[in-house]
Amino acid sequence: MDVDASYAYCERLTRNQARNFYYGIRLLPEPKRLALSAVYAFAREVDDIGDGDLPLETKVAELGRMRAQLEDLAAYRDPVCTALADAAHRYPIPLSALDELIDGVEMDLKETQYQTFEELTVYCRCVAGAVGRLSLGIFGSTDPERAPELADTLGIALQVTNILRDIKEDKDNGRVYLPREDLAKFGLEDAWEPEGAFVPGAAFDDLVRFEGERARRLFDEGLRLLPLLDRRSAASAGAMAGIYRRLLTRIVAEPSVVLTGRQSLPGWEKAEIAVRGLSGLPVGERSAFTAVPQNVARVTRSTEKFLMRGTRSGEKHFKGE
Repeated sequence: MDVDASYAYCERLTRNQARNFYYGIRLLPEPKRLALSAVYAFAREVDDIGDGDLPLETKVAELGRMRAQLEDLAAYRDPVCTALADAAHRYPIPLSALDELIDGVEMDLKETQYQTFEELTVYCRCVAGAVGRLSLGIFGSTDPERAPELADTLGIALQVTNILRDIKEDKDNGRVYLPREDLAKFGLEDAWEPEGAFVPGAAFDDLVRFEGERARRLFDEGLRLLPLLDRRSAASAGAMAGIYRRLLTRIVAEPSVVLTGRQSLPGWEKAEIAVRGLSGLPVGERSAFTAVPQNVARVTRSTEKFLMRGTRSGEKHFKGE
C-alpha cells in the first residue's frame, strides 16, 4: 500500500481518536508526527480489540494476529502496518514494546484486579510505559541509558491518572484496577467485589488522594525526561503529560467528581498546556489563564484549531526532516 496514503490514514485516525495525545503529537515536525501517528494507530487497534464486544476466544485470536504482524510488518498490505514499517525503518522504534502492549491487553482479558500497587505497576508498564518507550524511539534523547526508564515512569503516571479518571466506567464494566490492599487500607474493600460499589465520602476521597499522590511523584520523576529531548520533542511529551497532570490535579482537588463520569479538560485548556510546553514553561501547572478562560480564549481557540487540524493537503509527502 502507498506509504503516503498510509501515513495520512494513521494521522487522521490519531487526530480523531487521540483526544489528548494529538495536542502533543501536533507539536512535532512532520516526519516525527507521522511516525508517532503510525505507532498510535497500531496501539489503538490493539486497544480496540481488548475493549470491543468480540467473544473472548476471538479477542485472543485477534491479538495473536496483531502480534504476528510485528514479525514482518512489510508483508501486510494494511495502512497501519505499512506506515509503521516505514517509521521503524526511519527511527529506532523498539517494536518489542508493542508486544508488551499486547501482553497488557491480554492481562485485561484474564485478570482485572490487582492485590498490590506493585502488581498494578506491571500492568501499567505494559499498556502505558511501553508507549512511552515507543515514543522515545522517535523523539531521540541525549541520554539513551537513562531516558527509557524515565519514559516508562511517565507512562505509568499517565496510566494511574487514567485509572482514577475511569473508576466509575471501569467498575460499571466489571473492572477494578485500584489495588485490593489500598481499598482495604481505606475500608473500601467491598468495592473490589462484583456486587460492591464506590460511593462518595471521606474514605473514597482519601483513597483517591492517596493514589493521586503516587501519580504525582511518578510525574515528577518522569518529567525529568524532558531536558533530555530536543525542543520540539520535549514540547510534545510535555503537552501530553501536562494534560494528564492538570487532570490529576483536578481529580485530587475534588475526588468524588470521578463517580459522576469520565472527566476531561476543555479544548482551550489543552491548547493552553500545549502552548506552555512549546514555550518551555512548566507543563500541567495551573496558570493565570486557567482561572480566567476569557483572557486566553482568542489565542487558544486559534491554537486549538491549528493543533487539531490535519496536514494542509490531507495527505503527507515525506521529504525527511
